[in-house]
Amino acid sequence: MKLQRMSRKQRDSILWSNSRLNLWSGSVRSGKTIASIIRWLHFVAHAPPGNLLMVGKTERTLRRNILDVITEIVGPENFTVISGLGECTLYGRKIYLAGANDERSESKIRGITLLAGYGDEITLWPESFFAMLLSRLSEPGAKFFGTTNPDGPGHWLKKDYIDRKEQIGLNLYTFTLEDNETLPTDYVDSLKREYTGLWYKRYILGLWVAAEGAIYDMFDESKHVISGPLPPMVEEIVGVDYGTANPSCFLKLGYVLQGDHARKWIVSSEYYFDGRKGRQKTDVELGNDLTAWLGGSHPSSIQIDPSAASFKAQLRSMGVAQLRDADNSVLDGIRTVASMLTSGKLLIHESCKHLLEEIPGYAWDSKKQDRGLDAPIKVDDHCCDALRYACMRAASRRF
Repeated sequence: MKLQRMSRKQRDSILWSNSRLNLWSGSVRSGKTIASIIRWLHFVAHAPPGNLLMVGKTERTLRRNILDVITEIVGPENFTVISGLGECTLYGRKIYLAGANDERSESKIRGITLLAGYGDEITLWPESFFAMLLSRLSEPGAKFFGTTNPDGPGHWLKKDYIDRKEQIGLNLYTFTLEDNETLPTDYVDSLKREYTGLWYKRYILGLWVAAEGAIYDMFDESKHVISGPLPPMVEEIVGVDYGTANPSCFLKLGYVLQGDHARKWIVSSEYYFDGRKGRQKTDVELGNDLTAWLGGSHPSSIQIDPSAASFKAQLRSMGVAQLRDADNSVLDGIRTVASMLTSGKLLIHESCKHLLEEIPGYAWDSKKQDRGLDAPIKVDDHCCDALRYACMRAASRRF
């Protein structure tokens, strides 16, 4: 890959990232990741002997975001991932692979001595893993190369490392969408339209800003709520948030192919039961309610709260098909719903009254933000959780 095809900022970051710590930060699709990968390839090709490590939130996301890209660049003859061993070989050099998805992950790299490390999506790692990794970089001339999208200003990576970059010798390269000169103008314009509020500031402008106020501040009842008869739908997905002492909510999300709402997803129906306002229902009763509410329809998948073990077991015993553990990545789910609302691809039928009551009050938790965490207030959020589950599945579908 020729450096001439890259922007000046990308070339500079590749040529001058020679500190112990080197970090590429900024908006999505800004060219930061490919620049960091080229720098890593050059380092590995010329590095002295020593242990090398590559890290992502999970090994799966590392493979999707980074390893597959490396294969495209250098070819399978120069790069091989050894499935099941947590290793790969690049230019004949063995590189260890690791996921950093929870606080226990740091135990994976205790005791190892590293010459260099590469990290993807660092803000998604536990701080303990990052601290352990830096302590392992003890070979002479050891270096770390990593990428991140911005998060809140109270995030540990911002407070303890980026804000102290001069003190600790961290090279920081900050990118915006305009720094990627290979993107078509219409794609850039489309990407900018898909984000709003918090997500626009972080993922388009590349700013480290706090999550505050309403989560779905783009929601507009006049634009997103429809009434009257529902159009035919070619696919239906059900999102299930299960509660015993707390409310249970089922939402049906359908895709419309033709007519006034063509190529849009519609939340067409909801079930809501609040066990706090009377007796609680058993799993058997809730299972019967679900099948009755489905009314003989056959959704392509039922995305259910992964923690609802007893309810899933009950539904399986009743022969309910297409049960799937929902993707409960909260921030990814919120961003997906926000993007669908912003683009107008998500509509809600007026009959879904509990969902429509929840959305305006679905807000960021300011107390958690003070600790550098982005999280919604866990009050009256059960329909919004079910919506996340269904929309995460919908976003993966292609029509």
